[in-house]
Amino acid sequence: MAIARALANEPRVVIADEPTGNLDSESAEGILDLLAEVRAGERPVTVVVATHDPDVAGRAGRRIRLRDGSVVEDTGRASV
Repeated sequence: MAIARALANEPRVVIADEPTGNLDSESAEGILDLLAEVRAGERPVTVVVATHDPDVAGRAGRRIRLRDGSVVEDTGRASV
């Protein structure tokens, strides 16, 4: 429901903090698929996901890893 509310006003940016944190693997896949659809949709949305889950991070086109507040890795590239 929180994702539906977040998308209702057609935002340009969605920030998701551990969007799959307490979900079973099937539900988590559904959420990640939905975020991917939103990102690539007719009106593309920038999706920023904060996660500790390497499987979730692996779905991202760009990954920025932080340690103690500093960027220690920046892989992939931002899409325009």
